[in-house]
Amino acid sequence: MIVYEYPFNERIRTLLRLEDLYEKFVFFLHQESPQQHHIALATIFEMLEVAGRADLKSDLLQELERQKQMLLAYQSNPNVEPEMLNAILAEVDKASSALTAAQGRTGQNIRDNEWLMSIRGRTIIPGGACEFDLPAYYAWQQHPFERRFNDISNWFAPLIPLFDAISIVMRLLRESGHAVKINAEGGSYQQMLQGKVYQMLRLSLDMELGAIPEISANKYMLWVRFTQQDGDEKPRSFEGEVPFELALCGF
Repeated sequence: MIVYEYPFNERIRTLLRLEDLYEKFVFFLHQESPQQHHIALATIFEMLEVAGRADLKSDLLQELERQKQMLLAYQSNPNVEPEMLNAILAEVDKASSALTAAQGRTGQNIRDNEWLMSIRGRTIIPGGACEFDLPAYYAWQQHPFERRFNDISNWFAPLIPLFDAISIVMRLLRESGHAVKINAEGGSYQQMLQGKVYQMLRLSLDMELGAIPEISANKYMLWVRFTQQDGDEKPRSFEGEVPFELALCGF
C-alpha cells in the first residue's frame, strides 16, 4: 500500500514539508560521504526557509496545549488505558517544555554563524559550493565522517525541540482519522464534507494498480481524480474502478 497525504490548510502544509525535510536530513546525516553530508547541511538551510514563519513556534505550543486539555478529558473514561494516556501526556509536556525553553527565532544559531551563512549563500547558486568558491568548506568536507557528523548534529541540535513538537502533533492528527474503504467508479470520487473542518486526509491504495490520486478539497467538498503514468507521456485519466482507503483527520 502507498499512502498519500493532503493538507487542508497552510499550517499543515508547512508541517508536512518540514517532516519531509527532516526525514531527508536524518537519512543523509547518517551517510558517510562528504557529498551526502553536503545534502544534509543544505537540507537544514531549506528547513530554515520553511520554518521562517514567526508564528510557527507559538502555533505548535498552542496546539500542544490544546491536545493536552483534550487528553486530560479522557482521564475519567473507563475505556481508556491510563498508562498509555499518561505516557502520551508526558510526551506532550516534555515537547512543550523543550519548545518553550528554545530561545530566539528558529535556527538563529545558524543565522548567527557567518561561515554557515556563507555556505548557504553559495548553495543557492547552481554549483556554487565548489572548492574554488568555498575552500574552507571544501577543507571541512575532507574531515573524517565522525567529525562531520558531530558538527552537523551540533548545528542542528537547537532545532530538535521544534521537530519533536511537530512529530507529536502530526502523530496525534494521523491517529484521529478512521480509514473507510471506498471504490472510485470511473477513476473519480467526490464526497460532500458539509462544512466540517478537517486538517488533512490520508489516502491509501495498492501501488500495483498504477493509479495516482490528484486531490482537491475544501471544507465543503472533497474530489479525487485518479490518473496513470505511462513512461514519459503526460498522465492520463485512470479508466475503471479504484479501491482505496480514505481517512479524514481533524482535531
